[in-house]
Amino acid sequence: MKENNKLWGGRFSSSSAKLLEEFNTSLPFDKRLYKQDIKCSKAHAKMLEKCEIINTKEKDLIINGLETIESLIDSGEFKFCISDEDIHMAVEKKLIELIGDSGKKLHTARSRNDQVAVDFRLFVLEQNKYIRSLLINLIETLINISQSHTDTIMPGMTHLQHAQPVNFAFILCAYVNMFMRDIHRLEDSYKQNNYCPLGSAALAGTPYNTDRFYTARELGFASPTLNAMDSVSDRDFALDFLYSLSVIVMHISRFAEELVLWSSSEFAFITLSDSYSTGSSIMPQKKNPDIPELLRGKSGRVYGNLISLLTTLKGLPLAYNKDTQEDKECVFDSLDTIDISLRILNDMLKEITINKQNMENACKMGHLTATDLADFLVQAVKIPFREAHHIVGKVVAYAESCNKDLSELTEDELCKVDSKIPKEAHKVLDIYTSMNSRNSYGGTSTASTQAQIQSIIAWLEIHKIGL
Repeated sequence: MKENNKLWGGRFSSSSAKLLEEFNTSLPFDKRLYKQDIKCSKAHAKMLEKCEIINTKEKDLIINGLETIESLIDSGEFKFCISDEDIHMAVEKKLIELIGDSGKKLHTARSRNDQVAVDFRLFVLEQNKYIRSLLINLIETLINISQSHTDTIMPGMTHLQHAQPVNFAFILCAYVNMFMRDIHRLEDSYKQNNYCPLGSAALAGTPYNTDRFYTARELGFASPTLNAMDSVSDRDFALDFLYSLSVIVMHISRFAEELVLWSSSEFAFITLSDSYSTGSSIMPQKKNPDIPELLRGKSGRVYGNLISLLTTLKGLPLAYNKDTQEDKECVFDSLDTIDISLRILNDMLKEITINKQNMENACKMGHLTATDLADFLVQAVKIPFREAHHIVGKVVAYAESCNKDLSELTEDELCKVDSKIPKEAHKVLDIYTSMNSRNSYGGTSTASTQAQIQSIIAWLEIHKIGL
């Protein structure tokens, strides 16, 4: 039989079956981690020299060799071979080819178990910051739109029924608040997981006199992880990231649903740009909101990736198990999905047209100022709210019988419904008066919405730092 020629093949008397190599390999997808692998290997080599495990000449050879490999991969000249199993072995094998025996010393005091743990964790933390930067861009776009529409009135809805008049910027700020929470969630996850597993070796640490605090600092981590066995098996950082991405895609999906509704003929609150719409293969008049629909649909895919990894991890014993090779593709897929989703949503929003008149017309349907009339009767006439509620219900019924909206009733019509309604009550039926009366902190008045926008702008300046 042919001798096993893998870097780990010393105790094996025959070569690996071809089907095993196909089934076992992660190289087709984990080669995406090559920059993190090389960065972590360079830090490890520096630590080995600092601790006098290798000499300066060997360290320099290793680092120069790693930089050559990175350039080869960057340029597309690096030849990946499925028999190398993963990116770690592919890089190490090439390093040995380039610099000889010095390359064989790089793996001293580490294992692929802690190597993959640190590479993947570093990748997730870097992408955490990248997704935050995309969310910042999206928030800035929404705020730019909002600043021009703090007095653009439209119906606020509950149960998808007309409820009370609000301004368009107020609704956009509601979604901004969701995306702000997404950033907070990612920031918290970053802090929770910013610890370096490198140096944990296979599962129990190493007998070499190493300095894990040095490599942690070199790689930008807060400190090394505390327990070697937990370090090589922990994938909570990936779960945290997948959960954060799942919440982001849920928020995107909710916003996308609004865009689909608002761009329909029935609403016509917004018009999507031709650049971000599609047509029908059979109906020449159609202009379809395919981007919002796809954004809405991506949620199932991202949720599935979270459940997939949770299921993979649920029964694993300590320490490293090959099952955890299944951790990367779901993260990569969710990351790529959120990446393009945030970018195309941002670009699409920059080109939408806001149909202000249609929004205002919609506020004259559904009796949006009914609550204002009830509140007026409570405050000005001192009628208990439940009685005021009943009186306004009668007014709404009268308006319905006249085929009018509440805001269209005259003073005389309003007062004849119930003798307790004074003539001055008529002023509260105006939709703009209604909107601007809600001036409480966080309310929909123009002034309150403008204050929210300024608060968000100040928040952005703080949370841009470090991205």
